[in-house]
Amino acid sequence: MRHITATDIKNFERIYRLNLVNGLPGFKPANLIGTVAPDGGTNLAVFSSALHLGSDPPLLGIVTRPTTVPRHTYQNLKSSGCYTLNHVPVALAAQAHYTSADFAPEVSEFDECGFTAAYRDDFPAPYVAESPLSIGLRLREELAISNGTVLLVGTVEHVYLREEALRPDGTLDLAALGDACISGLDGYHEVLPPVRLGYARPGQPPVAQ
Repeated sequence: MRHITATDIKNFERIYRLNLVNGLPGFKPANLIGTVAPDGGTNLAVFSSALHLGSDPPLLGIVTRPTTVPRHTYQNLKSSGCYTLNHVPVALAAQAHYTSADFAPEVSEFDECGFTAAYRDDFPAPYVAESPLSIGLRLREELAISNGTVLLVGTVEHVYLREEALRPDGTLDLAALGDACISGLDGYHEVLPPVRLGYARPGQPPVAQ
C-alpha cells in the first residue's frame, strides 16, 4: 500500500494535488444551487459539498470556496437569504457540470446550460424544474474556516420530491430518482440500490434488510 505524507501532498504539482485531495472523501452528492441576484438575474452552480448537520431543526450545510474573488452563489444567497439545493440526475450530469464554467454575472446558467428556473410557493430562490428532488433553504449562519472557505448553514423550509423516492419509514430511495454522485472534481457516477442494514447494537451485528 502506498504511503503519502502531508509533506508529499504539499510538494505535489498543483493540479495533481488538487485532484488527489478532492478525491480523498470518496463519493459526494451532486447538487445544483439556485440563487437570484438583487436585479432578478438567476444563478445556478454545481456543488459537491452539501452535508447534513441536524434534523431538529432540519439543517444542511454547503462549503463555498474562498471569497477572495467574486462568488456569485455566495453573493446572491447572502443578499436574498434564500437558496435552493437540487439533486442532479445522471442524465443531466453534463449540463450540471457546465454550470461550473466562468460565466459573466449577467449570464444565467439556467439559460446557458439548459435548465428551467421554477418558482414555487412564494419562495424567492429558483428551483431546477428538471431535478427529481429540490430543497428550499434559508441561510441561518455562516462559519469561516481557516483556509478561507465558508460553511453556510441553511434551514430546510421546503422539500419537493417524486413520490416514488419516499419510503414508508422516511428514508429516500435515491436510486429510484436516478441521482448522480461525484468523485473528485469531475467524475459523475450512477447511484445503485443500496444494501440497507438495521440499527447497530453491541453484540448484535446488523443484518441486511
